[in-house]
Amino acid sequence: AGSYNHYSPPIVNHTILRGEFLTAYTPYQPEVSQGTLQAMFEYQSMICALTGMEVANASHYDGATSLAEAAILALNTRNGRKKLVMSPGVNPMYREVVRTYTQGMDLTIAGDESTSVDVTELTSLLDEDTAMVTIQYPNFFGEIEDFTNLISAAHALKVLVCVVTDPIALGLLKPPGWMGADIVVGEGQSLGIPMSFGGPYLGFFATREQFVRKMAGRLVGETRDANGQEGYVLTLATREQHIRRERATSNICTNQGLMALAATVYMSAMGKHGMRKVAELCWHKSHYAAAEIARLKGFSIASDLPFFKEFTVQCPLPVDEINAVLLEEYGIIGGYDLSRDCTDRENQMLVAVTEMNTRDEIDAFVEALAEVTE
Repeated sequence: AGSYNHYSPPIVNHTILRGEFLTAYTPYQPEVSQGTLQAMFEYQSMICALTGMEVANASHYDGATSLAEAAILALNTRNGRKKLVMSPGVNPMYREVVRTYTQGMDLTIAGDESTSVDVTELTSLLDEDTAMVTIQYPNFFGEIEDFTNLISAAHALKVLVCVVTDPIALGLLKPPGWMGADIVVGEGQSLGIPMSFGGPYLGFFATREQFVRKMAGRLVGETRDANGQEGYVLTLATREQHIRRERATSNICTNQGLMALAATVYMSAMGKHGMRKVAELCWHKSHYAAAEIARLKGFSIASDLPFFKEFTVQCPLPVDEINAVLLEEYGIIGGYDLSRDCTDRENQMLVAVTEMNTRDEIDAFVEALAEVTE
């Protein structure tokens, strides 16, 4: 449901514990901040490569605030439009943050009345008053959908398309930029950052170059000094509140730089092949778990759509009852109870399986489910 237990190479923790990086200070003075600035520049470059986009910032608080900033960007670039469309497959916590950011505005936020995702129905909500449509890939329920027609329909109406995505999934799946996305956002916690009971996390944000001047957050550029030496600086800084405050596009005033550094070290250490391997392990292990759970009496997989590392299980009992027994008697943290957010998903459990879960652990979980519901 947005926070995942992934492997983090030891070099990640070793690097971010170095004293040189232990500051939330914004590197306004490039002559004394070259290391921090270069790390941010490398982070931006890797996020662009991962998402298939042209420019990325460095960075936001978490995935939810990245989506909220995408909504603000869309409203600023599509002047006069007052409608945001969000797929019911978008994380409900992200939707709440968007509502918080846009409260007081005369906006229509459509698309989440039912969690039964229908891309055709979502397309029908688009009109000439829509500034942005948001889709999640894979979605909150773990499903992978085909958004080709939706993206084409949105662009025909000059509606911006924002894709919320999982960076680990992009080690295997087609990058959103290749699908025609205008903005790509998401939670970067999977990139070597521990779950830590909810934070600090990392929000990544990438977009097309044409929107770079409307983008919130830090942007580091590469340049050369008077002697021709390569160097790094904060660029297009007038968007920030420390300069021309009245023209700022956001009140984001820190960038979780330490978390961005952790993600940079993770992506560097894993490389393309490592990230693909992690994605493949998540895919195979989650599909093994789903197949085993589907064999149990009273249990079934709640969707026929392909999925990545998460899937929805229809249970014979309320999920909170199952989870209470799993934790108390087996020491197992059960899946996320979807009825907490979705009234039409009673007795449905969202289960996540990553490369960290062994076959023995998966088998123990399946066996415990069988015993709990006997």
